Parts: sequence; C-alpha cells; structure tokens
Amino acid sequence: MDLRHLKYFLPVAETRNFTQAAADCYVAQSALSQQIARLEKEVGAALFSRTSRSVRLTAAGELLEPLARRILADVDNAQAALDALAGLRRGRLRLGLVQTLACSVDMVEVMADYHARHPAIDFHVLNAPSSEMAAAVLSGGLDVAVVGLGPGDIPEGLDHRSLGSDPLVVIVPQDHALADRDLIEPSDLPTDDQLIQFSQGSGLRRQVEAAFARERLTPQRHFEVGQVHDMIRLAARGVGITVVPHSSVRGHGSLLPDGTLPIGARILRLADPAAVHHVSVVYDSKRLAPAAAAFLDVVERHTV
Repeated sequence: MDLRHLKYFLPVAETRNFTQAAADCYVAQSALSQQIARLEKEVGAALFSRTSRSVRLTAAGELLEPLARRILADVDNAQAALDALAGLRRGRLRLGLVQTLACSVDMVEVMADYHARHPAIDFHVLNAPSSEMAAAVLSGGLDVAVVGLGPGDIPEGLDHRSLGSDPLVVIVPQDHALADRDLIEPSDLPTDDQLIQFSQGSGLRRQVEAAFARERLTPQRHFEVGQVHDMIRLAARGVGITVVPHSSVRGHGSLLPDGTLPIGARILRLADPAAVHHVSVVYDSKRLAPAAAAFLDVVERHTV
C-alpha cells in the first residue's frame, strides 16, 4: 500500500469533500480522485459513497481511517527515531495544551526550556477540549497532550503523569444572593441560576458536572463559551454564575489580564473536597517519538 494514497485518503475522510481535500493537499481534484481510485483497487473495496450532494465513508472507509492515522503516525515516529540518532537535530513535536492549567507547572517555561535544549525541533501546539486531545494522542494525531483529566478519566491505552490539581471556585456577580459568603455548599446554588459552562468535552466541564451530580443538582439554564476568561467576565456582568479552577483567577495560571478579577465579580469557595480540576500529561509509551520523550523529560524537570 502506497503511503501517498493514505495521505490523500485522510483529508477526504476528514472533509467529506474531494474539492476541499484536493486544495488541502495542493493537488488537482482529478489527481486526488485517481489516487483514491487506486487505493480502492488495492484494498478491494469502495472507501467512499459519493453522490452529487455528499461524500460518506463506507464501512471499509470507516475501518481504514483510524488505521491510516496510526500508520502515518508510526512512519513519522520512525523518522523521528532516526533523527534522534543525530541528537534531535531535527524533528517535530505535536503538543496538545489545555487552556486551564491548574497545576504548579508553568507550561510556557517548559516550552521555552524545551526549545532552548532542542532548538531544531518544530513545535506545533493545539488547544482543544481534553477528550479530543487525549483521543488524538491515542490515534497518533498528537505526540503528547496536557489535559484537564484525572487518573480515572484517562482513556485506556494511554500513559499519564499527574501534574497537579486545583480547587474549583464559583464566580458570581456582586449583587448575587450568595455574594457576601466566602464558603458555600454546591447545594446552596440556586438551580434557576444560569450556569456559564466551558466547552463540551473539556475536562473542566466534566468536573463541574460531576460536582453538581454529587449533590443531585441539575442546572436548568446553560450558557456555553469556549474561553475561561470570558466565563469569568460574563459572570461579573451578571449573565450567570460560573465554576472555574482557582488558579485561573489567582496565581501564575491566571487567565485574566494583569491577574485581577473583573469589577463586579466575587469568588466563592466550594465546601466539596472532590470538586477539583485535575491536570495530567498523557502519552502512548509504546509509540513515543524521541522528541516527545525529550519533552516529558523537561516536564519532569519542572514538576514540583
């Protein structure tokens, strides 16, 4: 099986569009279609079901897609291993990085230290929900990911190192009924308050929902955004309440300009010892490229 065929197959599988896939591969659509046809002939089955309006993966295509990702990732890792013989003089590190870094490890310092040690390694950083990044490490799309997941949430097949945890705190507007309190029980929160939530699939979202579930609470109104600092600002403006890691509003992990809480916001501590945001670095030790192994070594140096 020609690796070029797989490199053309995956963009079509991702975009479900031959025209877009051809543009992404910088080839003519006719050339891409020919390569897909040759691949289908090799495997002895149609990989796509095509109509004038849509392109869908067949059963054979769905089977091949994750295998193709792993094959191409293994090829990249093999090249990286050969590069390592030259002392990491070239290579690539694909890093997933969670937005909420509830731990004592300063990832900016880690990345700067890594670059100083291995300046020839190309660095590619992805920010996405934790579940997506963990799945990408498992499939070979990422080499390493720092995710907001605890040991019990790490997908089977991945190795992990815990980088720390951080208590969850509630941000309310200053005119909220609980604003004069410092410590509250989750059950104190009115269920008719609008809950400003982080993106679906994120570790923070999962941990907040677990805290409510432990109290058998079901918030009735939701407002979802993709940036933690926006969640905090919206709560300060009275749009609703939100739950975030303490380090996102205080300390070196703060996501707020100048590390100051927006005017009109109050921080309330939660009297729930299980309401914490975990951060872990996940990787696949069976397929760990030298550049990724070197990154884990640097993380270890910075872990308190």
